[in-house]
Amino acid sequence: MSVTQPIRNTEQLKLLKSYYLSEKRNPRDYMLIILGLNTALRISDILRLTYGDVYDYQRKEWKTHIVIIEQKTGKQNRIYMNREVKTVFRNYTDPSSCTPSTWIFTSQKQKKGHLSRYQAYRIVKAAGAFAGLNESISCHSLRKTFGYHAWKQGTAPALLMSIFNHSAYQITKRYLCIEQDDKDEVFAKIKL
Repeated sequence: MSVTQPIRNTEQLKLLKSYYLSEKRNPRDYMLIILGLNTALRISDILRLTYGDVYDYQRKEWKTHIVIIEQKTGKQNRIYMNREVKTVFRNYTDPSSCTPSTWIFTSQKQKKGHLSRYQAYRIVKAAGAFAGLNESISCHSLRKTFGYHAWKQGTAPALLMSIFNHSAYQITKRYLCIEQDDKDEVFAKIKL
């Protein structure tokens, strides 16, 4: 059984992101991938997002943070909506045509329900296949990709542990999927 991996290769990451934008145009599926890559939320929490979670209907503006109670841990998580997330919402949604309780990722089969985890998996898997990623990609790869690239850009593992709401450093360490080439890079750069 293979372990879900982050997407390390930036070219493959670009291809994954572009699949539902230019190859098989689907704004909902594109938003799902962008949100997964930029928020580090679990897929179960992403699928349960409503427009009220991301849009302030009184002020008629996008919120600065997504605040949720994580389904798995029961802990509160406050996620900053970066430029990439806000751009995708502005370009591909119209909150004025929805209510605050409307699911962002509405199921096409169940109009009142949200997208299923299995369907989300199929969406990610198809984009992954287009990007040439192996069989170890899943929805969790989006969360792990966030952590891996944040770590590579200098984010301290202790801060990532807090972002992921992990209870132990060992869990965060596993998420980063550090490989020998990552270790080699440290040795190559050090000058003492």
